[in-house]
Amino acid sequence: MTSGRTPSTGGQGTPFTHRLVASPAGRTHLVEAGSGPLVLLVHGFPECWYAWRHQLPALAAAGYRAVAVDVRGYGRSSRPAATEAYRMVELVADSAAVVQALGEREAVIVGHDWGAGIAAHSALLRPDVFRAVGLLGVPYTPPGGPRPSEVFAGMGGEEEFYVSRFQEPGRAEAEIEPDVRGWLAGFYAALSAGTMPGPDAPSPYFADRDGTLRDRFPTGPLPDWLDERDLDVLAGEFERTGMTGALNRYRNMDRDWADLAGYAGAPVTQPSLFLGGGLDASMAWLAGAVEAFGETLPGLVSSHVLDGCGHWLPQERPAEVSRLLTDWLAALPG
Repeated sequence: MTSGRTPSTGGQGTPFTHRLVASPAGRTHLVEAGSGPLVLLVHGFPECWYAWRHQLPALAAAGYRAVAVDVRGYGRSSRPAATEAYRMVELVADSAAVVQALGEREAVIVGHDWGAGIAAHSALLRPDVFRAVGLLGVPYTPPGGPRPSEVFAGMGGEEEFYVSRFQEPGRAEAEIEPDVRGWLAGFYAALSAGTMPGPDAPSPYFADRDGTLRDRFPTGPLPDWLDERDLDVLAGEFERTGMTGALNRYRNMDRDWADLAGYAGAPVTQPSLFLGGGLDASMAWLAGAVEAFGETLPGLVSSHVLDGCGHWLPQERPAEVSRLLTDWLAALPG
């Protein structure tokens, strides 16, 4: 199944084509621009294909077929009812199916946030399909180690880590869905350079056990990279779909741990790229993962930390991220 949708236009007048293609999820919605070698772009939480609106025209102009997907549970892709349908092996299967549905045999895959995890595991589990991998915001951590839910439950002391909250069905929905637009605006601001809380303020990644995450979000203006129209697009998708499909990714981390036990400690060997935000808390929490790249990403070609950048790299620093991506792609073999 391939279904055409009304084209839209990106930067520099680059046409975007929306499609629905068959995948194990049921259908995957994607947006593509350009022609040439396929580059698959995978967003994180809480976003959609629109997070790559700046990179689509830049990659197309550089001679690539750039394709940004809505991950299952998001946007106009299918939203299976079962929580376990959002485990990592299912998302990897969707990634590979999109490549096939587009008539290609292989692709480069690039992901941000949860999309980085999907991209890394797609490269790990399907090296026959994904010839290179780019990771933005979240470094690769091989499968294995302690059970994830136990690790997260031990973080924060008297406070509660956001992942633990998200893992409990219905709890985060009850906080977010009464005011999706307001919650997203605060969440984006909390993790953005220029609007994130100062180092002495309570962390927005934690909450009092009887409070909400939103209690920690800034209440000032939107970050520079996000205008009212952008927020309308992003919030509109979640207002239409609800949050459960997106949050179900967090509810499968222990299932992933069991599913991928046979890959414990396994490196991703394809040529790779890592980009991190200098102000992103993930860089501090996962510093050990970055230090281990010599073993875990032996094919690492390029690694950059963007000074003064928060979590939302493709949108906070669109021109710089696009340049680093296209430079890396141009250097890949084949």
